[in-house]
Amino acid sequence: MDPLREYAHQSRRDFLTSTASGIGLAALAAMFREQGLLASEAANPLAPRAPHFAPRAKRCICIYLEGAPSQIDLFDPKPKLRELDGQPLPESMTKNVRFAFLQKETARLMGSPRTFTPRGQCGMELSDFLPYLGECADDIALLRSMHTDSFNHHPGQLMMNTGVPNFGRPSMGAWLTYGLGSESSDLPGYVVLNSGRGTSGGASNWSSGFLPTTYQGVLFRNQGEPVLNLNLPPGLSPEMQRETIEALSRLNAQRHQRVGDPEINSRIASYELAFRMQAAAPELIDLAGETRETRAMYGVDRENDSAGGRGGASDVFHSFATNCLLARRLVERGVRFVNLYHASWDHHSNLDKELAFNCRMADQPVAALLKDLKQRGLLDTTLVIWASEFGRTPLGENRPGYKVVNGRDHHPFAFTLWMAGGGVKGGQVIGKTDELGWNVVEDPIHVNDFHATILHLFGFEHTRLTYRFQGRDFRLTDVGGKVVDKLLA
Repeated sequence: MDPLREYAHQSRRDFLTSTASGIGLAALAAMFREQGLLASEAANPLAPRAPHFAPRAKRCICIYLEGAPSQIDLFDPKPKLRELDGQPLPESMTKNVRFAFLQKETARLMGSPRTFTPRGQCGMELSDFLPYLGECADDIALLRSMHTDSFNHHPGQLMMNTGVPNFGRPSMGAWLTYGLGSESSDLPGYVVLNSGRGTSGGASNWSSGFLPTTYQGVLFRNQGEPVLNLNLPPGLSPEMQRETIEALSRLNAQRHQRVGDPEINSRIASYELAFRMQAAAPELIDLAGETRETRAMYGVDRENDSAGGRGGASDVFHSFATNCLLARRLVERGVRFVNLYHASWDHHSNLDKELAFNCRMADQPVAALLKDLKQRGLLDTTLVIWASEFGRTPLGENRPGYKVVNGRDHHPFAFTLWMAGGGVKGGQVIGKTDELGWNVVEDPIHVNDFHATILHLFGFEHTRLTYRFQGRDFRLTDVGGKVVDKLLA
């Protein structure tokens, strides 16, 4: 039935029972709107909300490098591994281990040719591939004892982004936006920026899962039309669009009153937000107001210096640097969670050349982001994360058909991530792996522990941030997770 006709033919009982909640609230809403206190007839699902306790972080920028950067060549120096280069591992260490491609019967240890140097006052050892990031060592907490449950990319990406290696769960950004709302009225609470090759996990990495779709990540472009189909089509004026959106909101509100589906409120809020974004989004990506010094610090105008293999594209240096700068602009404007994705760091071969290219691309703008946030007084309340799905093997990958062994396979048992700002105690290394980098031997941190700590920094007891779905309460940390107290400032 036509919604207006359906509304006109409602029963006398429907009318009487809805009078207090319908006419009364409509009158109150009208008064609020006249005073500028209410923007929409529907409740705003992104309105700021209080966490369980006082938060240390207010916003998050998660830099996700899909494919798994080699921790052995960037963050976790292993002199003994270099000493034993070319030797086999004892069979007892690989007997029950599965690999993606590596042939474990004939695999040999592969040391790293990288030079590690103590950086900052804390003396954190970082690779010569990361000279700019080394300047920020005193702000970084390096987690060398991460481990996960998945050894292939898509399940691993789901695990790191949603807490389980399965489809259908909300991502980290969706959970935080659900729990806290957003401080921005003109931009989404959760924004995704992409460069390089697309991740194998795609939109499942920033999905809202069973949460209302209001909380899913919104994919922005860093040039042209920020969000596809956001601009007005020819012949449609802003006034006409405003009237259309108001009519749709009224119809959706009537439907929500009858069926109570929360997804209808998400639909109303999306229409309203899209209208406001038509002015805010183009202003966001216009970098004309940024100083020449800021653009140079991020390396926005750099050109690719060579072919980058898996991680390369004709404009990836510019694209990734621009995304880092846009991340700062987004959190300045109240966006709660920003994801920066870049692919690929999946170096099964050609490791030295391709990892060098990716680091030249990412090192300068990521370090610039940390420095820029710090000088603007934003780093203390902005959590910055460098993450991926797992690490790389101490063994060289000897896949059949490979003439040269010069890459590493997937390694879920021990890898490195880092965090900075947002209540994190920087200038420290947490956790330790064995002398070959094979297993964690001190302070193991599971992905669910990592998520529990992030939620704690935002003021949440992770077991209490839940959403009831299909008869039970779900949470980001699934059935595990403990806060890593050493990380807290």
